[in-house]
Amino acid sequence: MNNLQKWGGSAALLHAAAYVVGLVLGVTLIFPLLEASPDQYLKFLADNQTLMYLWNLISYWGSAITLVVMALALYERLRSSSPALMQIATVFGFIWAGLIIASGNLMLHNLGVVVDLYGKDPAQAQAAWTALEAVENGIVSGNELVGSLWVLLLSLAVLKTGELTKALSSLGVVLGIAGLLTIIPALAEAMIMIFGPGMIVWSVWMGIVMLRRSSSAAVQKPAAFAAR
Repeated sequence: MNNLQKWGGSAALLHAAAYVVGLVLGVTLIFPLLEASPDQYLKFLADNQTLMYLWNLISYWGSAITLVVMALALYERLRSSSPALMQIATVFGFIWAGLIIASGNLMLHNLGVVVDLYGKDPAQAQAAWTALEAVENGIVSGNELVGSLWVLLLSLAVLKTGELTKALSSLGVVLGIAGLLTIIPALAEAMIMIFGPGMIVWSVWMGIVMLRRSSSAAVQKPAAFAAR
């Protein structure tokens, strides 16, 4: 169990790192072009396929893989104190990871299709991109909702058991509620700005707590054994 806690703590830190790298690349290079004309955006995709693949692998696959490890480690840690709540929370964690992978794979597929069309018929590529993006956004839009349910239920379990810090679990409750409020159109943009960056802080904090607790447990076991 102690090894799983170390993996979970490391995964939480890497999860936050994937968020940060993906956010930095997105804000500096990719997101500004969303306001450009469709032709300019498609030209950027065609000229920067490697960058887009790298961004996708870090932001989606990196995030999803670390999320699975973190969810398993937290389930192992809290299941004895709050079994029902942790079972439900962990299911939502796995669904969230699946949605992230599905979103990333769809983006990669769409990128290949559109870039190939752009070299032959730019107008057709624009029409295809509009249609494919609508499907893509439909999947991505569920990420915050499912993710917020995982964070919220997990944080409620932590508050119930007192296993981790109260401040960390309180932050998780706030982020979970913010993520759920993204379903309201008038609040969606503001709540995403709370949930996204907030998850970076929460993941780093969770990683530090898990690594410290696992290290403390590893020290206490030999001491207890020697005392006997």
